Amino acid sequence: MDKSIFTDKKNIPCDGDLIDPLGNTFELWQLIIKFVHSKYPEAKDEWNYPGEKYGWNFRIKDKKRAIIYLLPREKYFKVAFVFGQKATDTIMRSPISGEIKIDLEAAKVYAEGRGIRIAVNNESVVEDIKTLIEIKLAY
Repeated sequence: MDKSIFTDKKNIPCDGDLIDPLGNTFELWQLIIKFVHSKYPEAKDEWNYPGEKYGWNFRIKDKKRAIIYLLPREKYFKVAFVFGQKATDTIMRSPISGEIKIDLEAAKVYAEGRGIRIAVNNESVVEDIKTLIEIKLAY
């Protein structure tokens, strides 16, 4: 089961709670959050608890939608996005890694778009994530 490391609904996590569990990836977590805010300064950060099955996740929103979700795991985290069709088309034409494109193409299409999750174990995917954030903000 792919579940957050924070499962207690009564305890909202904070940055300090992330340092040990995320280990070396904590700096990347912070870098991604700072990048979103540099591109969209009005962004709002919030911890969200969609249910016991998933545990706590962190999301950054614009006025009406989530820009990105950060999902804390043991020694790494995942980022999740939902892209509409125009953004998906742009991603398919972009220099983003083929693996991400394959995942996006294979994702089930819902009313709000296609959702993908990308594991962040090291900095190798950070540039692709930055590009995805920029595409998300453009659409």
